[in-house]
Amino acid sequence: MEKRKIEIMDTTLRDGEQTSGVSFSISEKQTITQLLIEELRVDRVEIASARVSEGEFASVKAIMDWANFHGYTQKIEVLSFVDQGVSIEWMAKAGVKVQNLLTKGSLNHLTHQLKKSPEQHFSEIKTIIEQAQNLGISTNIYLEDWSNGMRNSPDYVFQYLDFLSKQPIKRVLLPDTLGVLTPNETFKYISEIKTRYPEMHVDFHAHNDYDLANANILEAIRAGADGLHLTVNGMGERAGNASIASAVAALNDFMPELENNINEEAIYTVSKLVETFSGIRIPANRPIIGENVFTQTAGIHADGDNKNNLYFNDLLPERFGRKRSYALGKTSGKANIEKNLQELGLKLSDEDLKKVTQRVIELGDMKETVTKEDLPYIISDVLNSNTAVDKVVVESYVLTHSKGLRPSATISVRIDGELFEANAQGDGQFDAFMKALTKVYAKKDLCLPKLIDYAVRIAPGSNSDALCETIITWETPNKKFITRGLDSDQTVCAIKSTQKMLNII
Repeated sequence: MEKRKIEIMDTTLRDGEQTSGVSFSISEKQTITQLLIEELRVDRVEIASARVSEGEFASVKAIMDWANFHGYTQKIEVLSFVDQGVSIEWMAKAGVKVQNLLTKGSLNHLTHQLKKSPEQHFSEIKTIIEQAQNLGISTNIYLEDWSNGMRNSPDYVFQYLDFLSKQPIKRVLLPDTLGVLTPNETFKYISEIKTRYPEMHVDFHAHNDYDLANANILEAIRAGADGLHLTVNGMGERAGNASIASAVAALNDFMPELENNINEEAIYTVSKLVETFSGIRIPANRPIIGENVFTQTAGIHADGDNKNNLYFNDLLPERFGRKRSYALGKTSGKANIEKNLQELGLKLSDEDLKKVTQRVIELGDMKETVTKEDLPYIISDVLNSNTAVDKVVVESYVLTHSKGLRPSATISVRIDGELFEANAQGDGQFDAFMKALTKVYAKKDLCLPKLIDYAVRIAPGSNSDALCETIITWETPNKKFITRGLDSDQTVCAIKSTQKMLNII
């Protein structure tokens, strides 16, 4: 039996851009649109609202020039308004060929916002549709506040849908504008509409105010909806929209009788790009795309993975271009340690593995972040072996900071048994330390990696003597890597992190 096709329309660049503080540049909008269509393979992209600004016009015009050249004209859509044709003219100048006309889906909105009768509203909509047709622009219709319309004025909603069923439109778009629907209501209302208008193409547009967007999406599809509106990373006004990552994963796993065009392997790449462009960070525990969601922390889970994949489900990270990892900390067991050692190409006896496991647990109790790269040092420390002996040791240092004088550092560093000393001034104590270290390495005709990111973390609510963690990202011509240091002094933290770097390069 042929599978039912579900259309996916991405509205990150329109509804998602309503996320507080987010405004994409022209080049960012172009890049995201290209990735959504060519890599993620969404069916359609809603890229903007008409007549918002000159900058928005320029971005829409640039995207349409690209879309027309590559044959994607019908995949690009713009939100328009019942405004006596102003939006239509705006879109025609920009080259847009599909409008998503925003209209009133509840009697409450129509009466109190527009102060018009249904007949007046329908007449104006009919005129807009005809104007668009004359300019070669096809029409989809948004029923704003449709969810409350079905609750409080269903007669109006069906009167409106009766009217729309006779109009030359492509799709009816049903937004849960205020994110108020329950899954039961979503199924009930869309079932009623699809039963009454079986030939009408219906899209469902979920908001996440009650954290029910994904549940509502599944019920909408079960009720017969033909398409979904989603955003990358769940971006959108207030609590956001339904996330394309979660929705597509759920559809693929729980409704195998359906099909969609989305390329799951591209989801993470697109999500990280949108995170960078928007400045809105992805929560670490966000399903599918969060940094921690494919990280096993409890040792019993890693043990189960070793024994017939007891803790695996269908959400395999490889589906989304990702990889499973095993966290190291106070809940680590031997299995977690073994998984990380395997990636490092190391193997320990059972007795040594117990010792290393205990040390990792102790470090976790101290709130230190233990990484896979730390394991060789822990092994060397615990077992007093030559598994990973530090070839570079910062033997001593003197750091000075005086008012009116530049900070300075004098350091003593042992490299492969040879002792070197140097001193330097800098813009801060750590900068002075790094400049002195650079002098030491210059004596050996060596260059240090480039420091590209420096972060200090202190637990919320801590006192001035709290432990802090310095996380430094380094870059060489061949790779990027991260080292961490832990101490109650931030500069000492950074020096500890730097010594780890010196033994990695």
